[in-house]
Amino acid sequence: MTSKLRLGVNIDHVATVRNARGGALPDPVRAAIAAEEAGADGITAHLREDRRHISDADIEGLMAALKGPLNFEMAATPEMQAIALRHKPHAVCIVPEKREERTTEGGLEVAREENALAHFIAPLREAGSRVSIFIAADQRQIEAANRIGAEVIELHTGAYCDAHAEGRFDVRDAELRKLTDMAAFAHDLGLEVHAGHGLTYDCAPSIAALPQVIELNIGHFLIGEAIFRGLGPAISEMRRVMDVARNS
Repeated sequence: MTSKLRLGVNIDHVATVRNARGGALPDPVRAAIAAEEAGADGITAHLREDRRHISDADIEGLMAALKGPLNFEMAATPEMQAIALRHKPHAVCIVPEKREERTTEGGLEVAREENALAHFIAPLREAGSRVSIFIAADQRQIEAANRIGAEVIELHTGAYCDAHAEGRFDVRDAELRKLTDMAAFAHDLGLEVHAGHGLTYDCAPSIAALPQVIELNIGHFLIGEAIFRGLGPAISEMRRVMDVARNS
């Protein structure tokens, strides 16, 4: 297998640390630049409705400073649509969002909201942003994402990663089979396939090995690992782990 697997680094939790104390440090934009220098192929940032980590000013700074693409994660709300249309990032990833959740808990319910989402993403595509939908490895949701005009899906790997970490290997293996089958199904529909949520050095290799997946988006683990290794070495090690899995 020779196709290079891209690594998108989510810098949300640099902002979480900053916001825990207030002030300007640590700076998520500086982290994004360091991530690019360490080999990240793109930067992901999620501007939440409650601004719990990334701020509007962070998005401004990222758009001005990045050399590579910004993947702007957002809920399907008029406010976020207007912000995305103003900045025109390389990509927008539509994710579910609830105020009470600690992190994104599952994939977007596309099939139930198909008509509304089709109208929501149309202006974003017209503005030149690639539209990605963050969804579970579920055929019904993938088919709906394809029908509404999304160019990319990002498969939610959280259940697989949690089962791996907790030693529930029968569940892990079942989740991996679903991810494997649905990555192939989405690819056959002509969708670009990404994956992310909860990936670590231990569980990323099985996802990196899936030939239809061309990008992994990883954030919380890398920011946590940076405390011990430094951000550059943490990203470099993930890049190495991904490349070994991809080429094995």
